Amino acid sequence: MIKSILRWYFKTSILLRILCGFLIGSAVGGLLWYISSRTGRPVTESIIPYVSPFGTVLISMLKMIVIPIIFFSLITGAASLPIKRFGRIGLKVIGWYLLCSILAAILGASLAVLINPGGNSQLEGWQGIVETLGNQTDALAEKAPTGGKLGDIFLNMFRNPFEALATNNFLSVIVFSILFGLAIRISIEAGGDRAEVRRLEKLIDLCIAARDAVFKMVDWILEYSPIGVLALSIMNFGLYGPKIVGPYVRVTLGIIAGILVMMLVVYPILLALVTRRNPYKIMKGMDEAILTAFITRSSAATLPVSLHVTQEKLGVRPELASFSLPLGSTINMDGVCVHLPMFAILAANIFGLPMTLPTLLILVITTVLASIGAGGVPGGSLILLFIILQAIGLDGNQIAVVVALAMGINPILDMFETANNVTGDMVCTYAVAWQEDLFTK
Repeated sequence: MIKSILRWYFKTSILLRILCGFLIGSAVGGLLWYISSRTGRPVTESIIPYVSPFGTVLISMLKMIVIPIIFFSLITGAASLPIKRFGRIGLKVIGWYLLCSILAAILGASLAVLINPGGNSQLEGWQGIVETLGNQTDALAEKAPTGGKLGDIFLNMFRNPFEALATNNFLSVIVFSILFGLAIRISIEAGGDRAEVRRLEKLIDLCIAARDAVFKMVDWILEYSPIGVLALSIMNFGLYGPKIVGPYVRVTLGIIAGILVMMLVVYPILLALVTRRNPYKIMKGMDEAILTAFITRSSAATLPVSLHVTQEKLGVRPELASFSLPLGSTINMDGVCVHLPMFAILAANIFGLPMTLPTLLILVITTVLASIGAGGVPGGSLILLFIILQAIGLDGNQIAVVVALAMGINPILDMFETANNVTGDMVCTYAVAWQEDLFTK
């Protein structure tokens, strides 16, 4: 009997399991809240010591894995970039990806400021949820920093890499990893001593092996995540009942609205400016890949479909598509760039951090840089949230609380994010193909 249940559990989609964990936990928590409010007995408080560790350990596992993922993913990504072979076209592809990521981050930050999650009447509900997660709201509020200066952020990009790894200095890790990977690639392409080139190629293989091993650990954590989400949902809804639904709905709809604006407005405008053609007719040929991305929640898993659609339906030559799309699945994360600023503004409101114009500029820059490291990581936006929140000045405990808040709705947002990411990959590839006349027909 138990084996049959376990077999059914692991065969079921991880997305469905996480959503079920969220819904069941919400229902159980809501029932506990109702019983407590009707009887006047602290039913929920009495079970929290037994439930909360299952949610807390999920946060701890994500914190454990985030630095190795960023470190090895960026080294292998930068080291695999064929700098000389693709020359101007390669730089143009990267330029398009960076442009779209910057536009997405600006859109996400602007929308977050407009919606202002956690502001005014919403703040009390969010702070109530925080109490269930951190159990130390007052202490965290006292620690809330006043924000860093832009100059300090740039200086912080270049630190001792071992110190950065040990202290979770994400920005330094990102910069060092990219430079290290590029140094490997440039040394290999420079030729020289054959033995040295072989050693560098083995170093890339070693980093790839380490990255794959870390990704396997991510798979294990994801297998546990429905249990963690179940526990967090019971805690949230058990203590605060229906009043937390409003804040979650507002944030969810805000992020989805930003992603839809990116897909239905920003991308078509860019295509229209480049091609002088109806952009929606072009994007109609992308629908198969977009739907696949929405269902699988993985840019990497969608890559075969994206390649087929881009080459067969859009007519892009294989030598461009086979370079641009795999690179885009690694570094072009426009959906993440829309998503992350919303939770950054929410965190700032919860912990009383003033979001000045320099802080918003830091938020946009860090979001773009961090999104480069999201490739290939299921639910990568949760991991990158650690980086974004650290950049605007939150400490480790505060960051863990906000990540816990994001966890319950992340599976839903991840579907829209991935669809946005894959759409951006194909739009950028098509734009470069148009500019360089790289079509088969």
